[in-house]
Amino acid sequence: MIITTTGEVPGKRVVRTLGLVSGNIVRSRNIGRDVLAGLKNIVGGEIKEYTELMAMSRRDALKRMITEAEQMGANAIIEVRFVTAQVATAAAEIMVYGTAVIVED
Repeated sequence: MIITTTGEVPGKRVVRTLGLVSGNIVRSRNIGRDVLAGLKNIVGGEIKEYTELMAMSRRDALKRMITEAEQMGANAIIEVRFVTAQVATAAAEIMVYGTAVIVED
């Protein structure tokens, strides 16, 4: 599966547009990560526990979008974008979306 943030794939042409595809996940923090993050707030620096949580969430959302595109018969997704939103005090949503297409050389 080819995934790009641009509207085209270099060296290929879009021969069919299949439609919008998306993937999302809502993740909440947990007490263990919050304790470590609280300690990091005192001394400063990157809160690696939250960075890892967000990276895992992006990967999971991306996998869901790819699965949806594959079910439609796509071999590429163009114009891919990520959106993040806080949905509760300790939870955030990661959403990824794009256009499923078929590309050829």
